[in-house]
Amino acid sequence: MSTKHEQIIRHIDGLPVGEKISVRQIAKVLNVSEGTAYRAIKDAENRGYVSTIERVGTIRIERKKKENIEKLTFAEVVNIIDGQVLGGKAGLHKTLNKFVIGAMKLDAMMRYTGPGNLLIVGNRTKAHEYALKAGAAVLITGGFDTEDHVKQLANQLELPIISTSYDTFTVATMINRAIYDQLIKKEIVLVEDIFIPLEKTISMSTTEKVADWYALKEKTDHSRFPVVDANGKVQGMVTGKDVIGQDPNLGIEKVMTKNPITASQKTSVASVAHMMIWEAIEVLPVVDNQQKLVGIISRQDVLKALQMIQRQPQVGETLDDTVSKQLSSGKQVGETTFQFEVTPQMTSQLGTISNGVFTSIVAESANRFFRLKKKGELAVESMTIYFLKPVQMDSMIEIIPKILESGRKYGKVDVEVYNNGEIVGKALMMCRLIDK
Repeated sequence: MSTKHEQIIRHIDGLPVGEKISVRQIAKVLNVSEGTAYRAIKDAENRGYVSTIERVGTIRIERKKKENIEKLTFAEVVNIIDGQVLGGKAGLHKTLNKFVIGAMKLDAMMRYTGPGNLLIVGNRTKAHEYALKAGAAVLITGGFDTEDHVKQLANQLELPIISTSYDTFTVATMINRAIYDQLIKKEIVLVEDIFIPLEKTISMSTTEKVADWYALKEKTDHSRFPVVDANGKVQGMVTGKDVIGQDPNLGIEKVMTKNPITASQKTSVASVAHMMIWEAIEVLPVVDNQQKLVGIISRQDVLKALQMIQRQPQVGETLDDTVSKQLSSGKQVGETTFQFEVTPQMTSQLGTISNGVFTSIVAESANRFFRLKKKGELAVESMTIYFLKPVQMDSMIEIIPKILESGRKYGKVDVEVYNNGEIVGKALMMCRLIDK
């Protein structure tokens, strides 16, 4: 039996793309309270198939596939540039494949403008009209309006015409930044990309007994199973150490580990790796918003994914990627050292290296040092940093890591940072080694 929340989500998912949605309307159609309807609409927005736009309302949008995440919908463009929709609201769910800056003569502009484009232009009414007829949406900069017949054409063709107070350069920069951010998000591997789905997952029921665990182990050669109730909600995890020495007729509910750690499909693999390593977990149940089992993820899958991520070429660059790229290695009297040039983007408003960048440099140097020593990957458990002297932009700093102590599971690393032979910072790190 599905909950009211799930029924609303299914109803919204079944609505045509571009349809307007309101709390009152959902509450009335499905006979639920407005609070329940509001929570479900917010959930649908988080899942990416509903968008709320100021002065327009909430609309059903096309759910994006992972590979197309760098494409923005016109609805998202409205939010990014704080725009006002003058016409063509019914087309806000559509995606743009490129934007064209209209800084040329009209006939030249139209040669570059086609279906699925967004023409960014000032108060040139003819350009607005021709772009719409060519199948493109229009973004008017400088806060200008357009003529009524153009707005009517936009409504008729279901192509948005949007106005923003920003200038053309600022608008293009903002849209580019949004696409770039989406590219970075695209590269973050999530649980949904690698988990074993429900149809391939073997689970146990709370009504089963210890003897059933032995039968399942014999049949599948696995020893760790999520335990679910009659509604499919995860209630526990059962492993070999839970059942060993127990009466075969004892209920699984009595021996399982209750309230196990779970992951959602949108959790990043890096976050799951952290949980599994710290808690020494081999298998995690993957659940939906109602704690219903949707699959499992194993430690082996997570480590494989992390190794794969490191080999992938970057499309969008995070600050850590930039730090990693600029860090080079060298040797000095038998010890491994690293060099890093402090570029203007790495500095604080005072023109000295920012604390966050300094921390990233220290952590990346320690990680590389461990890999060079064939000790595998490490996860930083604690870090104490001493900033002794400010480092100016354009300085070339030298980083010297030393292993103070190294066991099978833990390592203690001392990192010293020098500028022109003078010590400028120091760090002491406690790290946990990740098993391959």
